[in-house]
Amino acid sequence: MADLSTKQKILNASIQLFNENGMANVRLQQIANEIGISVGNLAYHYRNKEAIVEAINEDLYEESTTILSSYRIFPNLIDFDHQLGKYYDFIQRYPFYFFDLIEIKRHYPEVHAKKQVHVAKMIQQIRKRFDFNVKRGLIQAEVRPEVYDGVAHTIWVLITFWGPQSLLRENQLQASNCRFRKMVWNQMHPYFTPQGITEYEQLILPLLKKS
Repeated sequence: MADLSTKQKILNASIQLFNENGMANVRLQQIANEIGISVGNLAYHYRNKEAIVEAINEDLYEESTTILSSYRIFPNLIDFDHQLGKYYDFIQRYPFYFFDLIEIKRHYPEVHAKKQVHVAKMIQQIRKRFDFNVKRGLIQAEVRPEVYDGVAHTIWVLITFWGPQSLLRENQLQASNCRFRKMVWNQMHPYFTPQGITEYEQLILPLLKKS
């Protein structure tokens, strides 16, 4: 149990330092200092920084997969709003995971490859929401092929880069769960049918106003 506890402390300290300083700027000595152990003790649990990053990625991949699995829990638009709230919380806890995309691609190719699989699933799931809500009569039928493919990709970009851009513009744009969800809904709103607008105004707008 003691070993597991120490390993978790290492991961927690690493995430904190990655968030504060960026992955490239954090050294093993800093991580060890953060939890009050020697570098040798740290290396006993994780041989190098790459091993720490891989372990963190496993946890983050599992957590993000859990968010994906929350798809279609509710039979209406609340389903997507609920999932967006989970994505926002994830982004707030792990901003380094989005800021350091290039660093991950260059120096941790296996982590990057696994992340790309998740990205593909995420975009595909967003795209399926359009098909589902077209059948429900809430979204207009696609006016030409691949329109909703593009909108799904745009929503993924917004979700992925909301955290970094809000931090970069912290003096101009106040980040909040509500603002984040509104920005995503704004991408879908132009494609609502009158029935879709009604459900959005009845179910989603009250939730956004409470946030």
